[in-house]
Amino acid sequence: MSLPNTLKAPAFLQKLQWTANPVKYFEGAAQQHPDIFTAEIVGFGETVVFVNHPQAIQEIFTNDASGTVQSVGRKKFAALGEKNRILQPLLGNHSLLMLSGERHKRRRQIAMPPFHGERMRAYGSLMCKLTENIYTHLPLNEPFSARFVMQEISLQIMLQAVFGLYEGERCQKLKYLLTSLMDNFISPVTSGFLLFSFLQKNLGSWSPWGRFLSQRQQIDELIYAEIAERREENNLERIDILSLLMSAKDEMGNSMTDEELRDELMTLILAGYETTATAMAWAMYWIHRQPEVYQKLLEEIDTLGDHPDSMEIFRLPYLSAVCNETLRIHPSVMVTMPRVVQEPVKLLGYALEPGTVLLTSVYLTHHRQDLYPQPQQFKPERFLERQFSPYEFIPFGGGSRSCIGQALGMFEMKLVLATLLSNYQLALAERKPEKLQRRGFTLAPANGVKMVIKGRRVRQRSQVPTATAPAH
Repeated sequence: MSLPNTLKAPAFLQKLQWTANPVKYFEGAAQQHPDIFTAEIVGFGETVVFVNHPQAIQEIFTNDASGTVQSVGRKKFAALGEKNRILQPLLGNHSLLMLSGERHKRRRQIAMPPFHGERMRAYGSLMCKLTENIYTHLPLNEPFSARFVMQEISLQIMLQAVFGLYEGERCQKLKYLLTSLMDNFISPVTSGFLLFSFLQKNLGSWSPWGRFLSQRQQIDELIYAEIAERREENNLERIDILSLLMSAKDEMGNSMTDEELRDELMTLILAGYETTATAMAWAMYWIHRQPEVYQKLLEEIDTLGDHPDSMEIFRLPYLSAVCNETLRIHPSVMVTMPRVVQEPVKLLGYALEPGTVLLTSVYLTHHRQDLYPQPQQFKPERFLERQFSPYEFIPFGGGSRSCIGQALGMFEMKLVLATLLSNYQLALAERKPEKLQRRGFTLAPANGVKMVIKGRRVRQRSQVPTATAPAH
């Protein structure tokens, strides 16, 4: 089968560079073939076709179906859950990302409602209070890792908004274990245990994979214990996402099983807190690296008065532009979910046969010179001057596999940043540029964005919304 623009480097070297330095790999490939190329990587099948041209992305997103070959009908591409098997050790077999066809459609309908409407407003108060509480306890003028602290904030938000856990032994254990689980893949080298299945050998708790499996088992025990208590308690007034998922039924009247709930919770936690924390750390880096951006943000936030509603913060145009530009220049995820060609098609003039695996490169799309002039420069104004299509700006994917937590992630990012900028004077602890580094499936700042707190802002404004915190 002939595939477009096959990279000439040996397969082994491609896989090595894809694992160790995916950004350099992408940039080198795009220099040879700017719009579409065929590569040899690990994680989604040996051979994949990468695309980053908006026309091709639109063709894929508007003609994809999350189904089997028999169920997709006229759709040219299918987002098959089986192609996400690389995520199975983290998320389980029943995660939304592992499902196809009608099962995926029904689960998505169940999982979407908690991320919209008045529930989001209730989560807003929680986000601002948690941020204020964590930063209050940081010492003045001592360097700290913004990524680490943002991870702490994001994980606590996830535990409270998703699990409804605010305190207690189970909450503390989950917090420790979830952090430890992701820290197993903190570098490109250790990320190889997720990417290469032959490394996934349980040689006891002293071995990397054995330690991961032990931590995962402990997390499962805590989650199943929480689910069992909730079923017995049957409190219909709780508004955390776990409670909402437990009470939800699909159109057939079926509720989610314990195993399905566990896998969906792991998907929300691991896909949500790690990516959002990384994005917020990058935002802090750029805001404090460019004084004019910092000043514009402060002026905009200060227009809201002393007690703004969370939705007022969410709708701030320059804050939104800063968050979008952060996700453009440093997307947390490198690629969208894979699609599989279902019938002979042409993409950008290239003929593709059924079975071909397609990946959209988020990083390359966001760094196209024709879409984003001077793509390596941080310029929030580009999002005020132009409306980008969902095929040009794709930090949360698109089509049938777009991220269901998109609204919650953006909401959290804006409220946390507004809370910090309103109440604290912060600065970068070092001026050397941060670099992108693989951290599991995400692109994180290699040095963690070292910052210091200089003090409270002279003009203090409370950014805690007037909505009440979620019931618990």
